[in-house]
Amino acid sequence: MSSETWTIRRVLTWTTQHFEKRQVDAPRLTAEILLSHVLKTGRVRLYVDLDRPLSKEELSAFRALIERRLSGEPTQYLTGTREFYNRAFKVDARVLIPRPETELLVEAALRVLPKDAPARALDVCTGSGCIAISLAAERPQLSVTATDLSPDACALARENAETLKVADRVTVLQGDLFSPLPPDARFHVIVSNPPYIATHEIAELSAEVRREPKLALDGGPDGLVALKRVVTEARKWLEPGGLLALEMGETQGPAVLELLRAAGYEDARVEKDLERRERMAFGTQPAASGPQG
Repeated sequence: MSSETWTIRRVLTWTTQHFEKRQVDAPRLTAEILLSHVLKTGRVRLYVDLDRPLSKEELSAFRALIERRLSGEPTQYLTGTREFYNRAFKVDARVLIPRPETELLVEAALRVLPKDAPARALDVCTGSGCIAISLAAERPQLSVTATDLSPDACALARENAETLKVADRVTVLQGDLFSPLPPDARFHVIVSNPPYIATHEIAELSAEVRREPKLALDGGPDGLVALKRVVTEARKWLEPGGLLALEMGETQGPAVLELLRAAGYEDARVEKDLERRERMAFGTQPAASGPQG
């Protein structure tokens, strides 16, 4: 950028073209989001003020974000926020960036959780806490436990729970999958978005995704290591008739379906996301058997 006057209009046009040349996803939208962040305003306001010049300080801050984005840093880490289920969650390099398809897991859990009665839910591999917190926010009598192996992720999930005013009903525990739970804990719903990318595929991911925590991505040699454990171990913690809801990779449906059936779940099934990809799997704890283990 030269030393000439840069209006919002000119900055957005230049940045969009620059992002296009560098093959940044959604170049115009990314430019608008980053500029809105620098100016501390909404994207609509940018269009109201298209002819407003940027100060040297604003231009410098925006230039720094452009350089970081071109280096492969995700937009959400640059702004520090990601909207999920109509709420703004703080995100940074400690956690996986919440994806829109994960909202479908929240919707599936909400369909079986009572609106006006107490219930208990567990979110395994909680990351930013987006699933656990969304469930608690939508169901005022729900108690939610969330676990994550990463102490840093747990700290951020607790911060998000405080910010979104559900910390009194969301308990975040640090540990490996179910290991931090008290032995008598039982849940009506268990939801999990575990790491499910095969180790050898991580190097092939985009530069942006590779900036996310490997702990939240790496599902082992076949991508199924964590999924197998969640499917098997969840039987011990589910109430009779309780639901297990999982996110998975789009090619993993047959394998996960077989895992659910082998573990003894009823109504084992996979479902597609809005792009018609098999991304979710479900199983129900048999009503007659009660909790296992």
